[in-house]
Amino acid sequence: MARIAGVDLPRNKHMDRALTYIYGIGLTSARQILDKADLPYQMNSDDLSGDDVTRIRKIIESDHLVEGDRRREISMDIKRLMDLGAYRGRRHRRGLPCRGQRTKTNARTRKGPKRGAAVRKK
Repeated sequence: MARIAGVDLPRNKHMDRALTYIYGIGLTSARQILDKADLPYQMNSDDLSGDDVTRIRKIIESDHLVEGDRRREISMDIKRLMDLGAYRGRRHRRGLPCRGQRTKTNARTRKGPKRGAAVRKK
């Protein structure tokens, strides 16, 4: 099992899909990395040699922001929006959708479970 950027790659998956388990690397980035490392997309993650892992690791370290650094960058971007008082920052602060979705109905993922009308006993 290969370990890259602090993440164990899944067993028996094609490399272009296995690299997406690293936070900050999507399918397009994974394929660019494999092109630079001269590895086929369909190569299984179990078939990687130590040399292949080293090449992939070097490419990721030099060209891509992944895992903790990527998470920190995203949280700083959100914090900057909130400090500016931008619309998107205000929506983040209130825990509402930021990208124009309706909130009269739906949006339960961001808003949390429904709070029903307070039930009073007589």
